Amino acid sequence: MGYLPTDPANFASEAIDGFAAAYPRHVRRIDGGVMRLAPIPTGQVGVVVGGGSGHYPAFAGLVGRGLAAGAVCGNIFASPSAGQVVRVGSAVERGAGLLLTFGNYAGDVLHFTLGAERLRRQGIDVRIVTVTDDIASAPIDQQELRRGIAGGLAVYKVAGAAAEAGLPLDEVERLARKANGRTRTLGVAFSGCTLPGAEQPLFEVPSGRMAIGMGLHGEPGLSEGPLTEASILAALLVERLLAERPADVPEDQQRLVVLLNGLGCFKYEELFVLFGAVNRELQGRGVVMADCECGELVTSLDMAGVSLSLFWLDGELEGFWNAAADSAAYRRGQLAAESDGPQQPATQRPEPELPPEPPSASPTQPAPLTPAQQALLARFKAVEEELQERVEELGGLDAVAGDGDHGLGMLRGIRGARESAIGACGRGCGPGEVLMEAGEAWSDHGGGTSGALWGGALLAAGQSLAQATEIGPNDVAAAFGAALQAVIDLGQAAPGDKTMLDALQPFCLRLRADLEAGLDLAQALQNAANTSLAAATATADLLPQRGRARPHGQRSLGHPDPGAISLAYCLLAASTD
Repeated sequence: MGYLPTDPANFASEAIDGFAAAYPRHVRRIDGGVMRLAPIPTGQVGVVVGGGSGHYPAFAGLVGRGLAAGAVCGNIFASPSAGQVVRVGSAVERGAGLLLTFGNYAGDVLHFTLGAERLRRQGIDVRIVTVTDDIASAPIDQQELRRGIAGGLAVYKVAGAAAEAGLPLDEVERLARKANGRTRTLGVAFSGCTLPGAEQPLFEVPSGRMAIGMGLHGEPGLSEGPLTEASILAALLVERLLAERPADVPEDQQRLVVLLNGLGCFKYEELFVLFGAVNRELQGRGVVMADCECGELVTSLDMAGVSLSLFWLDGELEGFWNAAADSAAYRRGQLAAESDGPQQPATQRPEPELPPEPPSASPTQPAPLTPAQQALLARFKAVEEELQERVEELGGLDAVAGDGDHGLGMLRGIRGARESAIGACGRGCGPGEVLMEAGEAWSDHGGGTSGALWGGALLAAGQSLAQATEIGPNDVAAAFGAALQAVIDLGQAAPGDKTMLDALQPFCLRLRADLEAGLDLAQALQNAANTSLAAATATADLLPQRGRARPHGQRSLGHPDPGAISLAYCLLAASTD
């Protein structure tokens, strides 16, 4: 994807910087994403959308009056971090609480949930509504497991209009949930998409075929079918979506908003041809098209594909859908003139200040590192070097049933963690404090599910070590046990679900057993790391039960879980002297 040479690690950040510069009348750049430029009145609910970059106009393009107050912008196809959620949420909150709404992906759910918890500790009322419109990703009786794709526009629009109308948080949340429950989407892809800096697409569609039910992040389709003309494709999409008519909508009273979305390389003229066929198909079935949008609404980098969303209206929802809105990428109606006043009202909740850094031993000469600090930093460096060598391998594993960015996400995470660890050691922090700061940094830089899990694991390990007066082998084992429990609590996975847990739990069990058998710590760590790699490799025989790969279970058979493999590589690198 792309024609200009670019650094994949900085691509998303530079794109957001450029977007904010291109639309100064609508948004301003803030740490973690963007917020609307128009003043947010005191007492108005702040609707915050977000997710990985690579989907413009979602999510930053939907920030403005009558829509979202702010957008949290992660790296390409990677969820934003909990820290970004906190910073954007704090910036737009005006005393009435926040609604966080985003697509139902494991990494987004983890980070937005963690961010919501931190915002609640600041005294802010925070609600979460996940978008679950993709009918291909789970059956109707498991709607809570479905992905969120282009139908999210209906949810964001209704929630934003309700907030702009001054409704309280309870009502904004209720309406967003109602809109989500009445939205269904199905998409097809004709080619894969390519991550910035990559030479090959994440997946390929055979010539003359189309992938049906692909994910928004470039996940392969759930099935394939023959490439067909517009009328047949329209019939396929409409039939499957109408078959999922919400239970509270009578068959003879279907009044719909129709969203036909191009995914990046399926351009407008072809969209119009297909839209005409969709319109004829709906008319033939007696369905009333109350409104429509046809264009690029939620893209997937350079994917050639299209999705159709149906949003069933009632009298209440129709008013909020039709309400005026103004953002960089979406405009409707005429909003009342803004009242004169400062861009940031005086009553705005101030953004939380970062605690001052402890003074170093000398303003010009940092304190010399202790042997324990040197050993810890050497392990961080070894892990970074290992992940640098494995980035393409891990990305390839992830592309089998995911979005192919796992290697890059892990590399971003360890680089952020190592930089933070170096700074903490330079301030004289002990191993526990170093790991805690590194965990926060890994979560913030890595993003995605792995970023949240690694951040939580390092934080828990650091908290465990911080309680030890003198760190010995049993304290190290206890720290790994705390990390394991954090991964279980955050990921809600069990052994056998084909996650990083399947590599971490065997490591912890072997480490504890070898220490109890009298082995020294270095040998016990090495044995445990080897056990972890063997267990990670054995996940090739498992079907995924959690995360983004779950809908593509059969595809992943024969391939180990990328999160388990990357964890084992990290443990091996860190345990080798």
